Amino acid sequence: MNKITIAIDGFSSTGKSTVAKQLAKKLSYVYVDTGAMYRAVTFYAMQNGLINDDDFNSEALIYQLSNINISFKYNESLGFAEVYLNDINIEKQIRTLEVSSFVSKVAAISEVRLKLVEQQQRMGQDKGVVMDGRDIGTVVFPDAELKLFMTASAETRAKRRFQELIERGDKVEYKEVLHNVQERDYIDSNREDSPLVKADDAIEIDNSNMTLEEQFNKILQLVKMTIEGLE
Repeated sequence: MNKITIAIDGFSSTGKSTVAKQLAKKLSYVYVDTGAMYRAVTFYAMQNGLINDDDFNSEALIYQLSNINISFKYNESLGFAEVYLNDINIEKQIRTLEVSSFVSKVAAISEVRLKLVEQQQRMGQDKGVVMDGRDIGTVVFPDAELKLFMTASAETRAKRRFQELIERGDKVEYKEVLHNVQERDYIDSNREDSPLVKADDAIEIDNSNMTLEEQFNKILQLVKMTIEGLE
């Protein structure tokens, strides 16, 4: 069976990572969470005093990029690969609302994007990969055989994210989460370098009213049709 590259782009909290993990497991493909890579760089910036609510020393971050090593290590008990920053597991730390509030600003830095895009392209050079993010179908893998663009209303996405954070034990307000979603949408869509846009040949999936099962089955069918079209 032909192996393909599956590029999944879209707005924050649209379930890109969830369906990407499901597909990778079903197809025995490699899954790469590019959003986690940008979160890892953001966490590094936070830990080293380079970004806060009042200031962002982007020049210092650019200078220190060579000190940042991001890797993924598969955790059998969890069933997915966790993110490591300089050999330290930071999977839980990068999923906080605080990291979410800064990640779009860090991801807008061209030097950061260049470093991570090069890594992402190496990870997927042999195909058989499912990668999700903001610019996978437009920049990282413009020749991907299947491109998907995930979307849903900001309110729907904020509710999902809020529920996820509450279940994890975080103390957050829904209004705060909604503001974060809307702010990230604006920054991601309006940055100069690789803004979030739907690739011309991407298939849009609005999952506002879809269950996870419905979404997975719809996308799996698209994958099968794409692979059959290559045979």
